[in-house]
Amino acid sequence: MLHFELSEFDSPDEIGSASNNMDSAFLQMLDDARGIAGIPFRITSGFRTPSHNAYVGGVQPSLKSKGSSHLFGYAADIACNNSADREVILNSLIRAGFRRIGIAKTFIHCDNDPDKNPAIWLY
Repeated sequence: MLHFELSEFDSPDEIGSASNNMDSAFLQMLDDARGIAGIPFRITSGFRTPSHNAYVGGVQPSLKSKGSSHLFGYAADIACNNSADREVILNSLIRAGFRRIGIAKTFIHCDNDPDKNPAIWLY
C-alpha cells in the first residue's frame, strides 16, 4: 500500500489483527481511492474482532445477516467532519469502485463485501 500502514486497520483490542484479516482487494481499492482524493484518509475503524464490534455497536451476526463487514476485513471508516472533504472522499471512493458507502456526520464507511448488495446510506 502506498498511502496506509496496515496497522491503521488493526482492531484496537488486538494489535496486529489487520495483517491476517483485512481483504487485500479492499485495501487496494481504498489505497486507489486515497490516491484519487489527494487528501489524507484517517482510518477510525478497520478490522474488528467480534468483541470490539459489539462494543462499538456494529451489526451483529444473525439469521438474516452475517454481521458487520468490518468483521471480515471488507470495511473501513474514514474520519470526515466537513462538506469539502466529504465531497472529495465520496467522489474518490466511487471512482475507485466502491458500491457500498455509509455517510455519517463524522465519518464515511466504505466496504466491498461480496455478500452484500450495493447501497448508499446515512447514519
